[in-house]
Amino acid sequence: MNTRVKDMTTGNPLKLILLFALPLMAGNIFQQLYTVVDTMVVENALGVNALAALGATDWFYWLVLGMVQGVTQGFAILMSKEFGAREYESLRKVVGISATLSGICSLFFMGAGQLVAKTVLHLLNTPEAIMDTSLLYLRTLLWGIPIVMAYNLFACILRSLGDGRTPLVAMVVASVTNIILDVLFVFGFRWGVVGAAVATLIAQALSSLVCLYKLGKIDFMTLKPDHFKPEAFLSWRLFGLGTPMALQNAIIAVGGMILQGVVNGFGVAFIGGFTATNKLYGILEIAAISYGYSMITYAGQNLGAKRPDRIRKGMRYAILVAMITSVVIATFMLVFGTGIIASFLSGTPEEVAEATKVGYDYLTVMSLGLPILYVLHVTRSTVQGMGNTVLPMGSGIAEFVMRTGSALLLPTFIGSYGIFMAEVLAWVGADLILIPSYFVTVNKLERQLDQ
Repeated sequence: MNTRVKDMTTGNPLKLILLFALPLMAGNIFQQLYTVVDTMVVENALGVNALAALGATDWFYWLVLGMVQGVTQGFAILMSKEFGAREYESLRKVVGISATLSGICSLFFMGAGQLVAKTVLHLLNTPEAIMDTSLLYLRTLLWGIPIVMAYNLFACILRSLGDGRTPLVAMVVASVTNIILDVLFVFGFRWGVVGAAVATLIAQALSSLVCLYKLGKIDFMTLKPDHFKPEAFLSWRLFGLGTPMALQNAIIAVGGMILQGVVNGFGVAFIGGFTATNKLYGILEIAAISYGYSMITYAGQNLGAKRPDRIRKGMRYAILVAMITSVVIATFMLVFGTGIIASFLSGTPEEVAEATKVGYDYLTVMSLGLPILYVLHVTRSTVQGMGNTVLPMGSGIAEFVMRTGSALLLPTFIGSYGIFMAEVLAWVGADLILIPSYFVTVNKLERQLDQ
């Protein structure tokens, strides 16, 4: 067996979860690094309007990206289960059919996204001053959806087998490539926002190739043509796991798009400050996402091994570590946030001051609510790893209701802070669904195994 494949059904749960999460965390740091550099290059080379143009596309692109990630993560749940049960032939079949279904889904997402892109930007009240730039940037990214799907599938396969290191290597390669190409395409070739988008897609293509190369080195993962032929039962089972996760992400993104529409009504300076902080959002949840991926794999493998006791123990450790991590990150952001946000911005002193204040106010609210977000990621991922993707979809609906309701109603009473509070209140709504869902799911699993 390849040494990078990790069996999480035996050994100390805390050690396993941390050792799996740390490389993912480092990979996410590199991913956020090139997101931050992307933002800084665009803003410094092209100005606040270009930064606002990128920000105006964030939620719609996340809608498409979230569905891509949801589908592949759902497929990976069954991969983890088969690996934990040592059913290698079944695992190969799951991986092969997942690849076929992912290819079909990527073409659908790409085509549908291109068809509705302009209409969605209009519905989001995107200012006319940045409409053309936003649409150009968004369309360029959407052409690369098959590349994004490939990376997410390959990375999910590796993570389902307990390999958190290879996605780190892939992300380092992508980050370095993206930063170099950002500077070359935007500053050197003067390609504007298209250059930033193309740099991102090339970087993602390289990261997918790194993951594919490592998959080819795992001895029990050699696939034959028959493994890629869809079977009705297995295809429906995979879609039964992936579709709720894709819909969950889509519902959350639609709520974010409504929020973006409200934000767009506050003007370009407000959008710029809001966008600068949204780029830091990724840094805020780096560790949360990593712990989440770790728990999907951990819970999935132990589900296959029929060890709900280990799932419970791992969950307790993960929540403890997540809470400590969230407090450390929040404290750092509260102390250094103003300077970090200001580094994204340029323009007249008045424009920078206004945008920086907006960004730091938003960052403060999110930082204070960060432990809620970390509980959300760990709990949702654990429930999904146990094979239940329907109840977590309910948490996505709760996020939608809380985020949109807050964004539409609260600004009337407390101004822009109503928009800032919408995000944290969305996390609260999700946790109110997820925490009971965890206990329902793990208790049901224990009863099934006792029969």
